[in-house]
Amino acid sequence: MLWLRRLGGRCCWVVGGILVFSGSAWARPRVVATTTLIADWVEQVGQDRIQLTSLLQPGVDPHVYEPVPADGVALEQAELVFYNGYNLEPGLIRLINATAQQARRIPLAEKIDPIVTAENGIPTPDPHVWGNVENVITMVEQIRQELTQLAPTEAAFFQANAAAYQAELEALHTWIIQQIQTIPPPNRVLVTTHDAFAYYTQTYGLTMGGSLIGISTEEQPSAQTVAQLVREIRALQVPAIFAETTINPALIQTVAAEAGVQVAEQELYSDSLGEPGSGAETYLEMMRLNTLTIVNALGGSPN
Repeated sequence: MLWLRRLGGRCCWVVGGILVFSGSAWARPRVVATTTLIADWVEQVGQDRIQLTSLLQPGVDPHVYEPVPADGVALEQAELVFYNGYNLEPGLIRLINATAQQARRIPLAEKIDPIVTAENGIPTPDPHVWGNVENVITMVEQIRQELTQLAPTEAAFFQANAAAYQAELEALHTWIIQQIQTIPPPNRVLVTTHDAFAYYTQTYGLTMGGSLIGISTEEQPSAQTVAQLVREIRALQVPAIFAETTINPALIQTVAAEAGVQVAEQELYSDSLGEPGSGAETYLEMMRLNTLTIVNALGGSPN
């Protein structure tokens, strides 16, 4: 089945469950991105000089996504594959290694020195590196280099696009710092459904107050974990905690009720961009919306 939709302001076709960005020349280099975030960054640099396929659609959780046959077809045909790495999308990483034999395979997040946490006692790199906008600036440069190697005649085009986008990212980074500083210091604590915001909190002056589950959403929280988080929230006296768009909010709502705090009205976007009309259809929009949500819920004054 094939139908037209939009992602990040661009027209694209949905073919067999995967997104294929529009472009008149189907002979253009075939590039595949696993997540909607990566697809947005690649689109900003490559635009209509590449044929870009995003395997994941908005709102889909990469941690638990199970590939479909169309994903394998896209990877077999790809000349260049960008994926996150650090085991963010385990099902797709296995498929990439099995099928994308003709493509150059780039784990973008693994170009970043990770935050390492202990998952079940095992040191584990945190894959959510895009929480720090400066990391995205670095990854966009990697994208530019890889696209230039793939299509050297478009080098100047890719360079101009990357530079313009990186300037927007620099402005976003500065803006987030300014917004977080409006939150009263005692309230600068973030409690979320899963541990996806360590880079954001570390970079922008917040403390990670706890989460129901760890880095991967494959984990199921125990009753002991839930009770511990309730105690932590009561001790922290935060005005609000946060649900996420890719995870069922029921359990975090239960935690909030038991702890006597509110769940922020707007859910946070963690592992995926938003659906059309969500206000989080691009990385820039997602980060702005998340920041406004956090600042408003924790008593700040966004400007």
